[in-house]
Amino acid sequence: MSAVSFPMGRGCPFAPPEAYQRYLAEERAQRLELASGQRVWALARHADVRAMLNDPRFSADRERPGYPDLFGVGPQPPSRLKPSLFSMDPPVHTAARREVLGEFTVRRVHELRPRIQEIVDDHVTAIVDGPRPADLVESLALPVPSLVICELLGIPYDDHEFFQQRSSTLVSRGPTPEERLAAINELHDYLDGLVRAAEKTPGDDLLGRQVGTRRTNGTYDRDDLVSLAFLLLIAGHETTANATSLGIVALLENPGQLAALRADPSLTPGAVDEVLRYFSVGDLVTTRVATEDVTLAGVTIRAGEGVIGLGQAANFDPLVFPDPGRLDITRATRGHVAFGFGPHQCLGANLARLEMTIVFDTLFARLPDLRLAVPFAELPFKHESTVFGLHALPVTWV
Repeated sequence: MSAVSFPMGRGCPFAPPEAYQRYLAEERAQRLELASGQRVWALARHADVRAMLNDPRFSADRERPGYPDLFGVGPQPPSRLKPSLFSMDPPVHTAARREVLGEFTVRRVHELRPRIQEIVDDHVTAIVDGPRPADLVESLALPVPSLVICELLGIPYDDHEFFQQRSSTLVSRGPTPEERLAAINELHDYLDGLVRAAEKTPGDDLLGRQVGTRRTNGTYDRDDLVSLAFLLLIAGHETTANATSLGIVALLENPGQLAALRADPSLTPGAVDEVLRYFSVGDLVTTRVATEDVTLAGVTIRAGEGVIGLGQAANFDPLVFPDPGRLDITRATRGHVAFGFGPHQCLGANLARLEMTIVFDTLFARLPDLRLAVPFAELPFKHESTVFGLHALPVTWV
């Protein structure tokens, strides 16, 4: 068996890697040898991936022996950043998540709608009034979630190039461990400075509120809050920006679906979830390591063995999503695992959905004759990144 390197290439940007289809056709979980030489289990079926993500016998702790080394980089040098929610296990994860969960409830996110609409309106107006062709990654898909997360956290948007460059380093396969460590530590030091400022003068933003709440509860720890800010800053713009640009392309390439969306905006929330299912941009965040022997997907996964939950494979499971390769904005998709599942399900799922809904509704209403400015085959997809997306999205209109 040849060694497998991740992310696996998507031969077609609108389809999972061919190997995922083979794994879905198997009755049992498959053993893979990673580029690092490590042997792990790969779960492809929707039910198996969800079962694993909801099972406390699978750990998200990346420091545990046996955790999948997807990219063959080996042990990473220690950084100044404390473990985040992303890699915590219960009960520590449960307590840490509870402290911030109130910032991302449906009610709290709904309160952000007017400001998000204002941000989107401003950017779409700048596109309409600007030169053609326009790059919708640079002018819309990336700045909208970046500005929203900056305002939510209390981070100056003027610093967006600083954190976006370092974020790009962290989600790309090319950088060396030393380059990744430098990016982590530089972001850590930057956010540490912001948290220290919030300690002195707490503002009406997430960092300021968390400082106050945690001090009141007697749980305040600066390094914990820096780690949380790091996670929210990276996750809060990278995944949403890429899913947004991909969704625009998918709708432009499926004019019948786009026409239905324009005719009935009530379909937009469903279209957003279908786009999230269809592309699964954060496909490999659902990796774990077993802490005890577990029988799952027809095999026994031994304690200390790594497991990869193939999110896009699960989202293309025909037993759950019939004809999964067809983009269908009327499909019932809320069971998808694009945001993960179980205790570690994405905190910002409601926020991402709202941002994408407002972008789609506003963009397609303001520019009814929007189209690609280059042939589809020339679009620069991020095949080299752990977060799938587009480097640029050139469009034009009449």
